[in-house]
Amino acid sequence: MRKSGLLLHPTSLPGPFASGDLGPSAHAFVDFLAQAGQSVWQVLPLGPTGYGDSPYQCFSAFAGQPLLVSPEMLAEQGLLSRHDLSRLPVRHESGTDYGAAVQSAALVAEQLAAHLSGHAAEARFEAWRAATPWLAEHTRFMAIREAHGGRPWHEWPEALRLRDAAALAEADRTLASAMRRHAAMQWAFAEQWAALRAHAHANGVQLLGDAPIFVAFDSTDVWASPGLFELDAQGRPTGVAGVPPDYFSETGQLWGNPLYRWGAHAASGYAWWIARLRALLGLVDCVRLDHFIGFVRYWEVPPDAPDARPGQWRPGPGRALFDALASALGGLPLVAEDLGETGPEVEKLRDDLELPGMRILQFAFSQESTNPFLPENHVPNAVVYTGTHDNDTTLGWWQGASEAERTQAREVLGASSGDIAWDLIEAAMASVARTAIVPVQDVLSLGREARFNTPGKASGNW
Repeated sequence: MRKSGLLLHPTSLPGPFASGDLGPSAHAFVDFLAQAGQSVWQVLPLGPTGYGDSPYQCFSAFAGQPLLVSPEMLAEQGLLSRHDLSRLPVRHESGTDYGAAVQSAALVAEQLAAHLSGHAAEARFEAWRAATPWLAEHTRFMAIREAHGGRPWHEWPEALRLRDAAALAEADRTLASAMRRHAAMQWAFAEQWAALRAHAHANGVQLLGDAPIFVAFDSTDVWASPGLFELDAQGRPTGVAGVPPDYFSETGQLWGNPLYRWGAHAASGYAWWIARLRALLGLVDCVRLDHFIGFVRYWEVPPDAPDARPGQWRPGPGRALFDALASALGGLPLVAEDLGETGPEVEKLRDDLELPGMRILQFAFSQESTNPFLPENHVPNAVVYTGTHDNDTTLGWWQGASEAERTQAREVLGASSGDIAWDLIEAAMASVARTAIVPVQDVLSLGREARFNTPGKASGNW
């Protein structure tokens, strides 16, 4: 069945507060999708952002983003007062203000935890808290981090850094109220997301999520399960993730994430990965699996390298991981992010697993007839995009395109509407690929000022 939809992260939704959230604007966006005949809403990773504000560098691979909790919906439930709402930072004309959004979430968390005591929703919160297996470690991690001025876990006192049992027990005792506050925000995110997902399903809209292949070093995941990552005895990475020089950066991309100890994952039957995908599929209907190449081979960079060029390829887990996932989850509702210099091994794994890959129209016009992104070379089992969150907007791309690219694009696309963004949208919708996704920036014909992310750029994104 052919389907199409839009790419929009919820932080970009309009609203009165410092960041877009899961409240009225999110529900209105679902209504718009349905009215426009669209059946897919694609979002970026939904976790709590850390370094660089990036949704690909989160404090947890399981937790939700507190910044997305809607204060208005909490107020409707009697879990915030109108006075509480009046204290929250408002949104600037330029869009999401990350610092103000963090301040807002902290104020909401404080008041939510207070209002929950004795509220009719408290029993529901406590039941959810007891039934959520990853929550205790995550709230402990966030409370300890907060108590140490926001310092990353590898800078904590040794007893906490290395998870001494007595030190953890003392932290649980002294930080109980902070842990409850963080738990309350996770519960609020889960409830509001569940309501949004139900609204989407009632309107025939599926949710396409995103799973970064790697997790952040400063995360619950690495601190709580160091044996699953390539760390030394003091908890320092022995190698970090990145990619070699490519289309986006001539020095490669140095992501800095710790690498997986794949032997330990295999020994557990890939239990952590199964739990991770199960949790994510409790939020969305399908998952874009970021950096699919990394499951075949990954780029290991020395931890002290200035950029990604000194790295080397290492073998990933291959099919064994996906067989374990399919057996545990009953299928693989995944999209393979197969961009970059993949090679036949990556393509074979993708095709053996019958996963759709990605086709990006902005990459199509290289003068090569075999270019897989050219519309004539698309295949049905694929998702076609005008561009992704890592690309410039289509208008911005066009302004920087070479004359050769422009000439070929005009030849391939045929009659022009006078709006290159909509010319690519039409090409995406006409593709044989079964799914077409368009970033909202292109629907609005926005330029470079609306670019969401520039790979390799440390700040000013998202």
